[in-house]
Amino acid sequence: MTPKGKLIAVGGAEDKGQEPEGGHHTKVFDHTSFIEDGILRRVVDEAGGPSARIALITSASSIPEEVATNYTDAFGKLGVKDLDVLEIRDRKDVKPDMIKRLAKCDAVMMSGGNQLRLTTIFGGTAFLELMKRRYMEEAGFTIAGTSAGAMCMSSTMIYQGHSSSGLIKGGVKMTTGAALIHDVIIDSHFVERGRFSRLTQAVAANPSAIGIGLGEDTGVVITDGDMLETIGSGQVMIFDGHELTYSDFADVEEGEPFSIEGMRVHIISKGYCYSVRQRQFAAVKVPAR
Repeated sequence: MTPKGKLIAVGGAEDKGQEPEGGHHTKVFDHTSFIEDGILRRVVDEAGGPSARIALITSASSIPEEVATNYTDAFGKLGVKDLDVLEIRDRKDVKPDMIKRLAKCDAVMMSGGNQLRLTTIFGGTAFLELMKRRYMEEAGFTIAGTSAGAMCMSSTMIYQGHSSSGLIKGGVKMTTGAALIHDVIIDSHFVERGRFSRLTQAVAANPSAIGIGLGEDTGVVITDGDMLETIGSGQVMIFDGHELTYSDFADVEEGEPFSIEGMRVHIISKGYCYSVRQRQFAAVKVPAR
């Protein structure tokens, strides 16, 4: 079944119309105006515009109140007045009232933090089942997630692993994600934290899946559970292991380096697209919105 809703997966550190913190990468334009053309504006547009009701889930974060304040300010700059912060810190907080609030929103935004918190809190709950059902059945319903909120969207989810151990078997830990989209594995902060090796291992271990590496302030809008459109200021990297001609990943011991041949890599900047089903880059740029 083709989903009628949309997913927006973001690599983290999306522009919120704030001055960047000291020591962080800075952009050379006014931040208040840039947010008008940025990722969160696209989230608002896909949700139905500033009058949309957006449910904010900060469950992955260790500082949920601060994160909620930042998003309230950012969405406020975009004219959104109905941001419903769902204060869910544990499974016991996933009460019927939260499910009712989810049923009334036009979109969901999941913040960054620890993706394993998201799957352990929401996995197997009526809340997650409703989110999936609305995504599958309702045109216009949008689920957005940044960093951990993006990584949890796939059926296979990376939850641990450093770039330094990414090419050593066992150096990347994976588990079951929320399964909003299948046949992909999503990684975030991709360029900035040098996570090429860990997504390589994830795809080597699951060659039927497409690896999606999302840079910071960069994301993909996923339509029909298939077509990825790059948004934001950076680039998306696609790792395709469908045509591996050699892999000893299954044969080497845990803790040993592995070898593969034939991994395909695509680099996709803003406005260009990639089809997961066809495993094909679309070299026709989507018109600016």
